[in-house]
Amino acid sequence: MPRALRVFVLLLLAACSTVPPRPLPPPGAQTADNSAVIYVIRRKWHVDVGFAAADLQPPLASLRADFPATRYLLFGFGDRHYLLDRDRGFGGMLAALWPGPGLMLVTSVATTLQAAFGDVNVIEIPVTPAHAAEAQAFVWQSLAAANGAIAPLLTGPYDDSLYYASSDRYSALHTCNTWAAETLHAAHLAVHSEGVEFAGQLWRQAQRLP
Repeated sequence: MPRALRVFVLLLLAACSTVPPRPLPPPGAQTADNSAVIYVIRRKWHVDVGFAAADLQPPLASLRADFPATRYLLFGFGDRHYLLDRDRGFGGMLAALWPGPGLMLVTSVATTLQAAFGDVNVIEIPVTPAHAAEAQAFVWQSLAAANGAIAPLLTGPYDDSLYYASSDRYSALHTCNTWAAETLHAAHLAVHSEGVEFAGQLWRQAQRLP
């Protein structure tokens, strides 16, 4: 296999395998804000979209039952086969470029996002409550329900995270960062998802938002 293709495959998969945040300090005071906010979190090659737990609206608010101590919930998308079976080697990584079932990772954060991930890795985007609700509806539609209920498949890669089945499919042209861009676009933000495969492509758009 050509070296350039091998590098491209590795970058795509690295883009959608998250890394744990650094240890969280005790929760501190946070300035009250009555406006709705969508949070964009950069985790190296991967971008999550998050909401304050108090701002979650039904039906997405039902996930708070799985994270009773949460302050924020972050949502990320990835390839199910790769995330759950990483020991398949390079053949498994190459297979992840083909369309396949997706997986949602939901992470609970008990302190401020800036304390957890660093100021430079957090973008706060103020939106109207109605637009936040539309972004949350998009996230909810990305979760796969069984008998009308959303339930975790298994624990995530670090504390306070859970994997859920996704109704979306993953491919080289629809990565974790494509999905995150679609979520922001659902909130009527000036973000495009076409051609967005890498975190930097989405991060630059998010930085330009008001």
